[in-house]
Amino acid sequence: MKIKKTYTSIAILLIALIVSCKQNTTFSDFKYTEKPETITCDNLNSALYKEALYAFEEDILAFYGKNEANPTLMQSYYKFIREANGKRARYSEIASEHTLKVFEALKDVNDLWDAKNPNSHLNYHSALMNCVANNIEDEHLKTTLNALISTDFMSPKLFATPLINNYRRVLSDKHLSTYVAFDLYYSNLFNLNKTAH
Repeated sequence: MKIKKTYTSIAILLIALIVSCKQNTTFSDFKYTEKPETITCDNLNSALYKEALYAFEEDILAFYGKNEANPTLMQSYYKFIREANGKRARYSEIASEHTLKVFEALKDVNDLWDAKNPNSHLNYHSALMNCVANNIEDEHLKTTLNALISTDFMSPKLFATPLINNYRRVLSDKHLSTYVAFDLYYSNLFNLNKTAH
């Protein structure tokens, strides 16, 4: 009886381990491990989110800076945010193959997405958004974002004006840039027919 209990315990432990591993990404194609950390909150896949942010930034710099003599990330953020809020961003042209691979891994994150959200595929009540909303440096933006989320009125459109008025903060505030990357970029990649190889 004792041996049977031991085998049962081992089986349960193995199943829990397998399920736990499946919840964490199996993504291994990291290009930005040497870059500075972005956001670190408990219970987040910080390495994947860091990769996602830097991949997004590289994409917008390459796309919006291609015709510029001296492209800057700040200009690229400004152009992207304006086009995304005006529903003019050309995601299929902006997204690189690497970003699409990162996005495939992001799709497997348990609470990150909300298919029923009519405004965005992003789950505004996810662990990631909780981390972002509580750690944005600008108090006005933080208050606005938290108010919109807590009243279930959050949408990229409603947060657009305060975001555009404070877009310069995205370079210094990785929580704010993470919001931009996930709500204005990755949540829109669900609409692409293009798939990563």
